[in-house]
Order: sequence, then structure tokens, then C-alpha cells
Amino acid sequence: MRLVDIAIGLPNTLHIKGPDVVDWARRADERGFSSLATIDRIVYPSYDSLTVLAVAAGATSRIRLFPDILLTPLYPPVWLAKATASLDALSGGRLTLGLGVGNRPDDYAAMDRSLERRGKLMDETLDLLHRSWAGDSVTGDEHPVGPEPAAGGRIPVLVGGTSDAAVRRTVAYGEGWTAGGASPEQVAPMVAKVRRAWQEAGREGEPRISALAYYGLGDEEVSKGSLRRYYSFLGEWADTIANSALRTPNSIRAAARAFADVGVTEFVLDPTVPSIDEVDRLADLLL
Repeated sequence: MRLVDIAIGLPNTLHIKGPDVVDWARRADERGFSSLATIDRIVYPSYDSLTVLAVAAGATSRIRLFPDILLTPLYPPVWLAKATASLDALSGGRLTLGLGVGNRPDDYAAMDRSLERRGKLMDETLDLLHRSWAGDSVTGDEHPVGPEPAAGGRIPVLVGGTSDAAVRRTVAYGEGWTAGGASPEQVAPMVAKVRRAWQEAGREGEPRISALAYYGLGDEEVSKGSLRRYYSFLGEWADTIANSALRTPNSIRAAARAFADVGVTEFVLDPTVPSIDEVDRLADLLL
């Protein structure tokens, strides 16, 4: 029995040809994964998050689209409002936005955005996005900047981060919270904190909770190499991340159970081996 919704990452940070990423999306849709996720970064030869999800939307019919997470303050807010509303409308309402701040100075420098003001930029962007999706003019002109989202006036948002500000943003703007690169034991206190704040704010229902982990069921050295390259800016810590990926059926099943036990509602498994066989092998394990 499936304990949580099982999502799969697109290999948008791996060394893989563009058409193979599209095939990956189709296979994930066919095999029944809940969402296609992406990892966002600027100063790296990865595929752009919203671009790859737009292409994936055209190649699929059912699966949700989930940038997890989009580094929100890096982007011009008005453009982001238009792009996300367009993607949601064109995909038939399949977009859920994982939005977070990020902290890599090179990404902020490349986009000419202020690292020091990233929290303020995040708050301003979240406010503008929701006003724009609701049909308000955010430019002072007569018209809104984007089409109406498929569900009318709103796109689901999951907020990333572990600060008090992240909890505040989750309650104010989100449908839930998304955890990045943490163990179930590390995620559990944050889930409790988010749920407590949710109830205190009078929000109805329960927040959606997402968590991600890296996996690789194929070549272990390829898997480790992918993570070492991506996290090379962390120095020796890159080896720790490379060694922590889930690489056996038992570890993957155990992680899914453990995240479900702490209240996670969608478990995202991000690939580290750029072979489409990874889609089928993961589906055979968990779906």
C-alpha cells in the first residue's frame, strides 16, 4: 500500500540530452508518479526549471508539475507572475509551486539581485504573485499581467525553508511546506511547527507537506559523481551528500515509510543517474 504520494524529480541538473528529459517525463506520467519535480539553480549547466516543466507539461497529460524549489527572489516578480500563471493555465491546473529563498551568492550576483535583501524580496514577490493571479493589476496599468490560473485566482504554493519567516509565509501564502534534503527525524519538528502555526492562524484543513531525497538505483559511481559535481561549492561536504543518497530498494522503502510517519504527504525522489531505467525501477519499488 502506498503510504504517501510518490513524486519523481526530472533530471534537469544531470548530464542528459534534452529529448531524454522529455522521455523521462512521459515515462513518469505513464507509471503513475504524483508529480514531476525540478531543482532550481542559475550558475550551473542545468535545464531551467520553468522551461523544462513547460516542455514536460506538453508531453504529459496527468502528472503534476512541481518546481521544488524555485529560488523566488532571483526572478523579476512581474515576469514570474506571468510565467507561472501561463504554465498553470496551459497545463490545465497541474502546477504546484515550491518557493524558497536560497542562499548562493553566485546565483544572486548573476541575476543582479540583492542577497542581503532576499527575505524582503521573497515577501514582496509572494504578495505580488497572489495579487496578480487573483486578477489585480500589479503594474498600475489597466490589465493584469497574466492569464487566469486554471482553478481561478490562485496557484498552490508550498513554501521552503526552516526559519520562523518560512513558517509565517507558509501560513500566509501557502497550501503547505516543503522540506529539502533533511532526514525524517529532522523534518518532524518542523512539520509540527507548521501544523501548530496553521491551526493558530485559523487555516482550514491540514497543510500539504513535501519532502525530498536523492536516489540512484543504477551505477553508484555515476550517482555519486553527479552529486559531487552539483555540490562541489561545498568542498568536502559534497562527499557527505554524495554518500547519503538512497541506493537500495530497502533504504528507499524505509525512507518512504519514515517520511509518512512524520506527516509528509508527498515524497519526492530526485534522480542522480541520468538513465530512464531509473523511472521504471523506482516505480516498481513504490507504486
